This record gives sequence, structure tokens and C-alpha cells, in this order.
Amino acid sequence: MSLAERAVAEELMDADDLAPETYAAVVGDLAKVNVVTMAARPTLDFLQRGTVGMTRFRLLDVGYGDGDMLRRIARWTARRGLEAELFGVDLNPRSQAAAAAHTPSDLPIRFRTGDYADHAGEGWDFIISSLVAHHMTRDQLVAFLRFMDRESARGWLVNDLHRHRFAYLGYPLLATLARWHPIVRHDGKLSIARSYRPGEWPPILAEAGVAARVYRAFPFRLCVEKLCAPPPR
Repeated sequence: MSLAERAVAEELMDADDLAPETYAAVVGDLAKVNVVTMAARPTLDFLQRGTVGMTRFRLLDVGYGDGDMLRRIARWTARRGLEAELFGVDLNPRSQAAAAAHTPSDLPIRFRTGDYADHAGEGWDFIISSLVAHHMTRDQLVAFLRFMDRESARGWLVNDLHRHRFAYLGYPLLATLARWHPIVRHDGKLSIARSYRPGEWPPILAEAGVAARVYRAFPFRLCVEKLCAPPPR
């Protein structure tokens, strides 16, 4: 496959008729992929910088899947003595059951099923997403950027893949060696082909009317973030 243009094929995990137990196995293995690929690093770095001077915050994670990012954030905040209200919203109703099953009840996380747009006006300090942007059409992504920019008081982060040939060719070997679910093997490669390159973000941000920083994070992550200055005391 040529990576000059974004792929637009649908991923197998997004199929409406995918059995809940299969979906749970897929997102469970995706959580393992995220550990191996250090997916949480850009998000935790963003929060490290964004929470300076804060003792508590409210955060919305859009498209939480297995809930692994929120679990990492919950443990990160606990180690730093921060009080956090952590919420996840996901369109796929299978996500809530899968995430709840893998999340200890003592963590301050609430998982919801539905559209992120239904959670406007709820006082979010931060809004984040991980491995979600490449699932969106351009129009959907523009609307999402506007929502995050409007609804987050302290900042927002898109943590996604970078459409890079080395990652595209190397991922199948990694997935095979790790014996991840066949759907994870298929969709992981397609996800890379569906993701954006750095030069594709500026016109999208311009269309959304949003100013943000676009940067690469090791390995093969492409992030877009906006951090707001804290209000004067």
C-alpha cells in the first residue's frame, strides 16, 4: 500500500456486528500494544505540564476503548497527590463493559457510552483522546477540535499515530511475535495507514479555527496539543 494518501477503509473492530467478547479481547490486546509502544508517555507529559499549580482537575477521555489510558492517569495522579475526576466517553457500547471489567473499582474513573458532544458545559479542565483521530473523517475531526478547544479550560491533547513507512512495515512483525488478536494485527496496520502526517494537520487546524502545537513523539506518535495559561490569582 502507498502511504502517500490516507487510507479510508473501515477497521474490523468498528463493525456493528462484532461480538462483545471479541471486542473485549481486541481492546484488551490494544491495551498491551499501548504498553509496548509507550502510548501513555505523551499524555502523561502533557498532564505533567498542564497541571502545574493545580491540586485537582476534571478530565474527559474521548474514545477510551479498554480504559487503559484513564487507568494510567489515575495511578499517575495518585502518585503525585493530585485529586482527579476522570471520565471516559465512547460511542461503542461494548467499550463500557470491557473497560469496567478491567478497571479496579477504587480508581476514580467513570465510563460512559455516547457522543462526546453530549458532554458540553460540564466544566472540563482537560480533554484528551488516544488513537481516535484516525477513525474520524475530516469533518468529524474539525468538529472535535472545535469542541475540545471550546470545552477545555486548561488544554487538550490528540495522541495519535504517525503515518510512517517503518511503522507500517514493522508493526505486523511485532504483532505476530506478540500473538495479538488477528483483528489487532489487521487493524493496527490499517490504523497507521489511516493516520495523519505532520503536514496534514495545519490545514485541518486552520479550518477548525484552532491554534495548536503539532509534534512527533517516540515511537511513531503524532500529537496535537493546546495548553492554556492558568487563570490569574
